[in-house]
Amino acid sequence: MTDSWVLRRVKRVSGEEIDIVIENGLIAEITEPGKGRATREYDGTGTYVSSGWIDMHVHAFPEFHPYGDEIDEIGVRQGVTTIVDAGSCGSDRIADLIRSGEQAKTNVLAFLNISRIGLLRIDELSQMAWIDRERAKHAIAKFGDSIVGLKARISRSVVGESGIEPLRVARELSEETGLPLMVHIGSGPPDIREVIPLLARKDIITHYLNGKANNLFDAEGRPLQVLTDAVARGVHLDVGHGTASFSFRVAEAAKRHGIAPDTISTDIYRGNRLNGPVYSMDNVLSKFLLLGYSLEEIIGMVTVNAAAWLGKPELGRIRAGDTANLTLFTLADGPVMLTDSEGEQRTANQIIQAKGVVANGEFIECEIRA
Repeated sequence: MTDSWVLRRVKRVSGEEIDIVIENGLIAEITEPGKGRATREYDGTGTYVSSGWIDMHVHAFPEFHPYGDEIDEIGVRQGVTTIVDAGSCGSDRIADLIRSGEQAKTNVLAFLNISRIGLLRIDELSQMAWIDRERAKHAIAKFGDSIVGLKARISRSVVGESGIEPLRVARELSEETGLPLMVHIGSGPPDIREVIPLLARKDIITHYLNGKANNLFDAEGRPLQVLTDAVARGVHLDVGHGTASFSFRVAEAAKRHGIAPDTISTDIYRGNRLNGPVYSMDNVLSKFLLLGYSLEEIIGMVTVNAAAWLGKPELGRIRAGDTANLTLFTLADGPVMLTDSEGEQRTANQIIQAKGVVANGEFIECEIRA
């Protein structure tokens, strides 16, 4: 029996209206509005559609506190069809995370924390003995379909007296395994000028718009040379908003100097989902709308750009024959107050609101608190 339904009169970010026919979990047809035929329909008049949003930086292992949450709470219920856990687990617990992902409606990928204990503690790189290269390689060999890279959190509270050494080991492990690095930056030491030169093409700087003293922009808001050099050699810039890692002031400076994000991600977990300042993916996306990025640019950062980095272009497109992974959203008028990680606020006249997803062919309505 064919299970078929149509998303009626949805529109791409370009404004083009279309019907999308879905049969047995696959996109069967993309046609002119009103022409799609199916046994059921969803009236999407006034609603935008994109390929499913991808969040490149989340924490989806609820057993770890404070950095953990339920997969679908930060995935499909927020309009996100694919999450990438950013190093919650090292080799000790990565199997548990992947097993949880198999039970979720959200697609789950992961960065492997180079510390075998992962975020069991928040100083997971303070003891070099917790970096076990052989166990990391074994986990990569076993779960290579799910592991997309290595994660190293290189800031003072994480590395302690280990300094820059964990990143040097991470660089070697990256070269041995062929997996890129996602590097968390924050308070020093190590100084940011020590950290960034160790990153190579396709490595990711996450939290690049943080407002801490050890950030990537000078007192006048100009990008540091290490940042412009990194961009020139193909290092990827990711937002990773989080509780303490996104500053309107820094983001405005980056926009002035043309240092745009490659991907927008939330660094979401239970605490900053329920209490802010993150709340949801659409809340974070709305901040970039406020900053002056176009809707096309913003949605591209959580679809096409993220899918390209992952080497999974099918996740960033809407094409007949592909599995149906879609996000439905609207633009709503403000005023709405948006808050960054420094407590600074800006008033938005328009915000993005996720309404639902089609995840692996199934329609799921969004449930967002703020």
